[in-house]
Amino acid sequence: MAEFRLPANSRILAGNTFSASADAERVKNVKVYRWSPDDGQNPRVDTYQLDLDDCGPMVLDALLKIKNEIDPTLTFRRSCREGICGSCAMNINGGNHLACTTAIEDIEGDVAIYPLPHMPVVKDLVPDLTNFYKQYASVEPWLKNDSPIGETEERLQSVEDREKLDGLYECILCASCSTSCPSYWWNGDNGYLGPAALLQAYRFIADSRDEATDERLAKLEDPFKLYRCHTIMNCTNTCPKGLNPAKAIVTIKSMIAERK
Repeated sequence: MAEFRLPANSRILAGNTFSASADAERVKNVKVYRWSPDDGQNPRVDTYQLDLDDCGPMVLDALLKIKNEIDPTLTFRRSCREGICGSCAMNINGGNHLACTTAIEDIEGDVAIYPLPHMPVVKDLVPDLTNFYKQYASVEPWLKNDSPIGETEERLQSVEDREKLDGLYECILCASCSTSCPSYWWNGDNGYLGPAALLQAYRFIADSRDEATDERLAKLEDPFKLYRCHTIMNCTNTCPKGLNPAKAIVTIKSMIAERK
């Protein structure tokens, strides 16, 4: 009989438990994925019992309290605490979210925190986004326009054309959408650009000031770069900014079909 098991060094073990003070009345268990490339140990899940009356309201507040007061070895990314930078994207109770905009009290039971799924882990909650950023760079996310203008002129667009960029430019590149996409899990290393990069590709295709539409569409017309998307919609469901990468991908496919 076939038996399918993770390699021994990939199995997640039970970790340490850090208890709350005896007088804490509102205690929440926060279970955090831990792994370091330096100690040769298996990944583990440590449990931190936090007093909610002595902690900020968001999951990021819980992580900061753990790092500052309980366990300084915990590693994660964060920056703005405003839902703008995308640094603190992680998997929280099975879904990809920004830790700074996810309220602890909205989570029933224990809080389980893991790094973004199906990405190499640098340490603890920090994923390696090297390939993700290479894919973003590959769509050339800048305006291409060779029409000459004067030194004091601007490339203007109408109000209507500007509105076409709504729902595109707001992407913060947190990688929540791409790392929630099964097609990206299977094909991210084989050429599929993923919903985040393709949303950004369409942002410039849709820009009336850009003159490289045909060039951009030709580069995307590839069995892997674009067509590994099967409209599963995980990307749209998980986007913390409420954007719709799936719609952008479908629109690119339609534009390529119309070119033919």
